[in-house]
Amino acid sequence: MIIFRCFQVRWLAFFLCAGIAMLALAEMVPGDSQPIKKVITGQRVMALTFDDGPDLSTTQELLKVLRDKDVKATFFILGSQAERYPPLLAAIVAEGHEIGNHGYSHVFLQKAGSANFLDDVRRAGNIIAPIAGQPVLFRPPGGGYNDALVSDLSRLGYTTILWSIDPRDWEGRPADRTASIVARRAAPGSIVLLHEGGRATPQAVAAIIDRLRMDGYSFVTVGELLQLGGK
Repeated sequence: MIIFRCFQVRWLAFFLCAGIAMLALAEMVPGDSQPIKKVITGQRVMALTFDDGPDLSTTQELLKVLRDKDVKATFFILGSQAERYPPLLAAIVAEGHEIGNHGYSHVFLQKAGSANFLDDVRRAGNIIAPIAGQPVLFRPPGGGYNDALVSDLSRLGYTTILWSIDPRDWEGRPADRTASIVARRAAPGSIVLLHEGGRATPQAVAAIIDRLRMDGYSFVTVGELLQLGGK
């Protein structure tokens, strides 16, 4: 009886640990109904991502920082901004950065409803594609999603990308404060959420790159990070 109970306890512990691992894995690898927040990897790599652009006031400065630091990033583009500033989107592409879809009008799923939200995604994709090619990554405005939406996006060819670090650069906080938040929360496989319209974001990005390189990190695009999953 004692042996049987020990056997039961061991199997219960095994399934409990396996369940926890699967829940964590759902956040870190592509799936039909789960977004990606970070990637499991043993390598000290992370991805910088930028929402809401292109932005007339900061995009060129941000591109210069990334060029000077020899870093490639992922830009989640608003269709309305790409429609307004196509040369800026073309400049991002020309620098070799990865392009994702952030919707056309920055509408939230809760407000728009699923059908209108997907129409917004398609509209943005149609504007982005002639300049940057058809994007395969999507980030929902505000991070709002449900399982049905992620599945619908998957059928449209998109992997839904969220983030694991949000320093809230859009609040206009000082660059060193933003960099400190990112450095403190950094972990292998992290995805960092930043914004093209943040006034101090270009300076913060320079500081983030310098600090984390001192800690042994390198920077890749989200697409490259996904390929490193499990490595």
